[in-house]
Amino acid sequence: MTAPVIASKTPLPVDVEAGKTYWWCTCGKSAKQPFCDGSHKGSEFAPLKYDADKTGKGWFCGCKHTAKAPLCDGSHKNLA
Repeated sequence: MTAPVIASKTPLPVDVEAGKTYWWCTCGKSAKQPFCDGSHKGSEFAPLKYDADKTGKGWFCGCKHTAKAPLCDGSHKNLA
């Protein structure tokens, strides 16, 4: 699999609403980071569904290397 584009080397804070569905960009090419805008079309990437379980700030991964997708786990700190 091709490596995703690193959209940001910091987490992206987003106010999320409990019960709402969000589609996280996995390819890193979306202009609407951290969410999908369809830029992955024609690639092996697909957006990842995220259902918010509570209302508040969500820290979404911008580097696309998190092990806790779609939320940041600090993986950006180890990127060159």
